[in-house]
Amino acid sequence: MNPALDQSSESVQLQMNYLLKWLEQTYNEEADQPMVKNFMSYTKGFWKGLFTCYDHPHVPRTNNDHERFFRKTKTRHRRMTGLRSWNECIIRSGEFVVFVDDALRQNDLLRRLQSVSYEAFREERSRWSNRLEETTKRRRFRRDPQKYLQETESKYCALIGQS
Repeated sequence: MNPALDQSSESVQLQMNYLLKWLEQTYNEEADQPMVKNFMSYTKGFWKGLFTCYDHPHVPRTNNDHERFFRKTKTRHRRMTGLRSWNECIIRSGEFVVFVDDALRQNDLLRRLQSVSYEAFREERSRWSNRLEETTKRRRFRRDPQKYLQETESKYCALIGQS
């Protein structure tokens, strides 16, 4: 079912429907039912996006390249930090941090960065900081709730002129 020039999502859906009917008719014994039900369940769950690559050639058929990209990035992070999990790095830096490593290896990165105006950069940087601020607040609260609440109360009192 690899995408071909003469295939559309409708034609592949028809082929897949025939395959599903054949599967149900061929594997109709009691011992086969768990496998058939599992296959039907997975197919039904992915059905909506299963055929997109036939109508849109820029959409890959599988996400294998995407998974390889993340695995390579995680491995590089593990080597640099010695930490198995990279969750803290993502929480601290944002979910798009994985693209930094890839961007640094692109030949035209400097030219692309120079084409961005300083105002657009500052605006985007502000949005980015605001998004990360909420995560930082939650992490600080989980680490030491009493200290976080005291600091927040002090800031509020300073704003309204109380001590």
